[in-house]
Amino acid sequence: MNAKEFGKQGWTPKRIGDLSGKTYLITGANAGAGFEASKILLSKGAEVLMLNRNENKSNKAIDDLKKQLGAATKVSFIKMDLAQLSLVRNAAEEVLKTIPKIDALICNAAVAQISKQDFTPNGFESQLGINHYGHFLLINLLFDRVEQSNGRIVVVGSEGYKMGLKTIQFEDMNFDKNYHPNNTYCHSKLAQMMFAYELQNRIKEANKSVSVYVCHPGASKTSLINKDASLMTRIMWSILSISPMVQSAEKGAYPEIMCATEDHLKEQAYYGPTGRSNWVGPVGECKLEPFVLDRTVAAKLWEVSEKATNCTWNF
Repeated sequence: MNAKEFGKQGWTPKRIGDLSGKTYLITGANAGAGFEASKILLSKGAEVLMLNRNENKSNKAIDDLKKQLGAATKVSFIKMDLAQLSLVRNAAEEVLKTIPKIDALICNAAVAQISKQDFTPNGFESQLGINHYGHFLLINLLFDRVEQSNGRIVVVGSEGYKMGLKTIQFEDMNFDKNYHPNNTYCHSKLAQMMFAYELQNRIKEANKSVSVYVCHPGASKTSLINKDASLMTRIMWSILSISPMVQSAEKGAYPEIMCATEDHLKEQAYYGPTGRSNWVGPVGECKLEPFVLDRTVAAKLWEVSEKATNCTWNF
């Protein structure tokens, strides 16, 4: 579906019906688009489980949501740090013990524009390690629970996927020779998206009943650009964020909520704001560059990711 099929305003949460009985898991949900997505889903009667790394911020976010939506609001939190694979495993184990159904797993958390090369505790370049490898493992561990509900996996990509190398740098995944805050971030988001489309293919080939959707938030006022970005990047973003070229975090959440709730969406598609440069505007289907669908590269990425995270997909 494109934005026109949703009307002049594009997709908005007005299209969501009653979500009572539905359960949504969202990574990075204590601020920004993840927090706004949680609020909208909860306001429609859903249950939301946040997977966040910061306990204090998560507890504050839950308090804020209950103040706004009522004490009976079904929102909870499990601590998870996508940078540490052991902690992803621990969190997934706790989810499987406590959450009987997952209607959608929304992979929203990300880091971006890290000014200097940094590594996760597992030795991965931090943007690739958090944005891609952490989610790759999490999806693997929770896949069966999602399938039991004929559920969905939503991967939040980025327009950056077409601004960097436009392929996966297999010979130097950590960017030891050519680290660049933006190119390396774009590489991590391209990896996430290529994995998502390859996952779609493998699900169909294995006759599994999980839908996978890919979206992007456009340019939104979130905490994605933080203290780890260079001073110049932070200054430029602070100027941009007060301009009409940047939208609210709430609107930045629309594409991921749409992918988690809307019926009859195409899977091999890419959803987000459709206005100028896809930064803002009505939410609908955006153009998807063909290099993202290269199955030869995607298959190699899958193999590399399984080895890196020490997990195997049993399709």
